Amino acid sequence: MKKKLSQKTFAWLCILTILLLTLAVWTIWGNTALIVNEISVSGSQIPSEFSGFRIAQISDLHNAEFGEENAHLLNLLSESQPDIIVITGDLVDVQHTDIDTALSFAEKADRIAPVYYVTGNHEASLPQYDELKTGLEAAGVTVLEDKTIQLEHNGSFVTLIGLSDPDFTIKSNTFDEVPVMISTKLNDLMEDKAGYTILLSHRPELFDTYVSCGVDLVLSGHAHGGQFRLPLIGGLVAPNQGFFPKYDAGLYTGGGTNMVVSRGIGNSIIPLRFNNRPEIVLVELIADL
Repeated sequence: MKKKLSQKTFAWLCILTILLLTLAVWTIWGNTALIVNEISVSGSQIPSEFSGFRIAQISDLHNAEFGEENAHLLNLLSESQPDIIVITGDLVDVQHTDIDTALSFAEKADRIAPVYYVTGNHEASLPQYDELKTGLEAAGVTVLEDKTIQLEHNGSFVTLIGLSDPDFTIKSNTFDEVPVMISTKLNDLMEDKAGYTILLSHRPELFDTYVSCGVDLVLSGHAHGGQFRLPLIGGLVAPNQGFFPKYDAGLYTGGGTNMVVSRGIGNSIIPLRFNNRPEIVLVELIADL
């Protein structure tokens, strides 16, 4: 003879089921509800002519699509009215690469504003990277592989630097080689540093190196916001930082350096985020007059 559930037990099971369903729906929604996160960065070295200059940052797209042919992502970019768009690595995903989708997005983004791109660790492992790079350049994107250029706005200039991902050169960091290599590259690229400098680099864990080299502003990604964000704690785990990463999302300041870390847009090895909506970061420069 089967024993019936008590009314109290049945009520608790109903509540638990509702809570689990709500959590599942909220998690799925949170993986697709793309937002624009605005961050203001001020500094005395920012030329007055660049005050109000808007940089839209796309990071860690990992071949994700938001709307047909990324229409929703592109609409949000257009509505943000950026002066430039920067892509800070992992535009594609080495596990499910779609070069055509990546190039289609880049080409359409370049119609909104000039696009500048640096590689991430996934591009460093991508057999088709040369094809991707050629396609990006054909689409009008400026690919910055350990290069420095001057950005002009209202008759004034700032320096834009792009670093290739360290995995193109060193696949491990057993003896702490990566910070030394990046420091050497940056010092060479900034040898004739004049005025305000903006660095595009996929890796936020190298913040101390960026500070020691005197970079003014770094735009980075890679951490995916810590993948699972916990209230009052922040991200749970990030590549190259492990559990409870120090640099997972938002604005960090050290010395005279500001670093903005994007939570990114797509997913890779871990297919779901939690409490961690994908984002476009819109950085606005504010000159201290």
